[in-house]
Amino acid sequence: MTVRLVNGSRSFGLMKGLPMIKELVRDEAILSTPCEPATIEDVAVAQDLVDTLLSIEDGACLAANQIGVTKAIIALADDEGNTLVMFNPKVLFGMGAFKAEESCLTRDGITKVTRFMKIKVSYEELVDGKLKPRKRDFVEWPAELIQHMCDHCKGKLI
Repeated sequence: MTVRLVNGSRSFGLMKGLPMIKELVRDEAILSTPCEPATIEDVAVAQDLVDTLLSIEDGACLAANQIGVTKAIIALADDEGNTLVMFNPKVLFGMGAFKAEESCLTRDGITKVTRFMKIKVSYEELVDGKLKPRKRDFVEWPAELIQHMCDHCKGKLI
């Protein structure tokens, strides 16, 4: 997977001190709650999300509600630990529908879903202390991960 490095390090790079690794939430009441829009005040949540994701062996993605915070923030990591954090992600459209079987860090079993091979996503990214709007295309594995995380933000149990 190719995911862009954020702030040139394994960490989101905003909060000083030791990583804050959170316990993963399996409570369906939290996971099924649609997430509220994230704001600049949620930067610490984004940092906790990245710290937690990078602590999980073979972890590829995580949504804030999976660490108990119902804010629309997701994080993806590649094999080298480079991260991409999205605030308020939304899949605008997809192309190349296919059937997939997915597992989840906070749910048991396998879920059958329809995903798209290529997607366009709008989101906000933290740049110089402000959330800046972005639109970007993703394909294949990163596209599937983002769709999975956006489902989490909608409170969809997958």
